[in-house]
Amino acid sequence: MGNITIKTVSSKKDLMRFIKLPWKIYDGDPNWVPPLIMDRKKILSKEKNPFYQHAEMEMFLAEKDGETVGRIAAIKNDLHNKYHDDNAGFFGFFECINDQEVANKLFDASKEWLKSKGLTLMRGPASPSSNDEWGMLLDGFDDSPRLLMTYNPSYYLDLCDNYGLRKEKDLYAYKLENEKVMSSEKLKRVAELAAKRAGLQIEELNVKEFKKELEKVKYVYNKAWAPNWGFVPLTDGELDAMAADLKPLAEPSLVIFGKINDQLAGFALVMLDYNQVFKEMNGRLFPFGFIKMFTQKKKITWCRIITLGLIPEFQKKGLDAAFYYEIVQRAHAIGIDLGEASWILEDNEMMNRGAQVMNGELYKKYRVYNMSI
Repeated sequence: MGNITIKTVSSKKDLMRFIKLPWKIYDGDPNWVPPLIMDRKKILSKEKNPFYQHAEMEMFLAEKDGETVGRIAAIKNDLHNKYHDDNAGFFGFFECINDQEVANKLFDASKEWLKSKGLTLMRGPASPSSNDEWGMLLDGFDDSPRLLMTYNPSYYLDLCDNYGLRKEKDLYAYKLENEKVMSSEKLKRVAELAAKRAGLQIEELNVKEFKKELEKVKYVYNKAWAPNWGFVPLTDGELDAMAADLKPLAEPSLVIFGKINDQLAGFALVMLDYNQVFKEMNGRLFPFGFIKMFTQKKKITWCRIITLGLIPEFQKKGLDAAFYYEIVQRAHAIGIDLGEASWILEDNEMMNRGAQVMNGELYKKYRVYNMSI
């Protein structure tokens, strides 16, 4: 059986063991995309990541016979609990060998830490929040994840189920193919009619006025997504940090704003799938990864619709179709004919219906687990 021990991450050496464990878990898996090590350090840093201005986190490592075999983080997100008026804690950054006893001890460590903070629910995986990597891959293991989406071995589902974690919500990802989308007469008809009726004007990101553009993003984001399950408003610091990370990768023509009578109505963030480049970098941005990231950009064949939101008074008018139609045309213009719309809540009827109108294929699902503690 082996001797299993759990230890708290308490040194730089421990942190690097925590960060590098996935290289062992996914060894030989052709679909895994190694994360950038410097990015992992930033996400986990209580000094550099503004998330921890309203949250606490404890990281744990599992050792079996002296070898690192698992990891987990326990997270107390005060902003989530204030916004939703509940008492939930989270687990995240979960990685584990296929050993139920190891998984149980990791979940126990997270649970006990959350209970010590007075929390009564354990939900996840959230790494570290629903605004970051959210959910566990449930269906679609035969493909690499798109940018900022999660990936895990299928046996993780058994480890969660056997521990007693239960489904809280499933998240959907749709595959969009240009030819199929553009063949949808309904989409074209609804998009053109809605845009004309509302007087919708589309503007792309003005990189030279980046700070002003970011204020527009903040305005739409915290209005459009507020009613959604699991939503937690991004603080100014978090949005600034996210924008700084994404700005070098952004394709301005795919970051679009919608205006009606000079009033901001909606926003869509579409990113090229840099995971297709990161896959070859093995976690290292330097010394040559930074150059590779841009010289190999032409090999990217996918994009991901990360966010598409309309301010409430402009919803249910068909304008989402107008945005989708615009995005697909713009992506095609730069040679991208494959896209993913993700993630979409399983019970978000409007967004799921929109993906279906585009002849989108529901090709991946993700699960958020929950349990009383």
